Amino acid sequence: MELGVLLCACAAAPLSAQGFENLDRLDIRVAAALGANVGEPGGPAAPLDRRLRLAACPQPAEIGEPALGAVTIRCQPLGWRIRVPLVAAPQAQAPARSADAAPARAAPVIRRGDQIQLVAISAAFTVSTLAVAEQDGAPGDRIRVRTEHRTAPVIGLVLDDGRVALPGFN
Repeated sequence: MELGVLLCACAAAPLSAQGFENLDRLDIRVAAALGANVGEPGGPAAPLDRRLRLAACPQPAEIGEPALGAVTIRCQPLGWRIRVPLVAAPQAQAPARSADAAPARAAPVIRRGDQIQLVAISAAFTVSTLAVAEQDGAPGDRIRVRTEHRTAPVIGLVLDDGRVALPGFN
């Protein structure tokens, strides 16, 4: 009698387990799709959390492309989705640059909080007003400036002479 109860209990266990997605199989599929095992560069950072109880997907779960340091596993018919963090692949080191290869960044001519002249320049006219810089800026940089305390900031181009020009008036 006890043997019969034990057999029934053992037979029922796989049936209840079949209601959940096989996480071992998902781990293997993710590693195969990525071409890297758990813990390797480009592979999953860790195995799937065994506490997950995902409903068994009626079709193979979709494994997306790696994006933003993770890969997405999705079951479209049931609507579940999980993101699996990836181990970052080692970055190839950029070749060292010589001092003359890249021009040095120009020193800022405008500092945050400076009162500056905001200009709109056209072939036919020039309009200017006073504004306050919300960012430091070197010639050629785009920075935020505000004409009054309660107005929305505008973005302008820092000129060599320390003025800020509004784009679109050339």
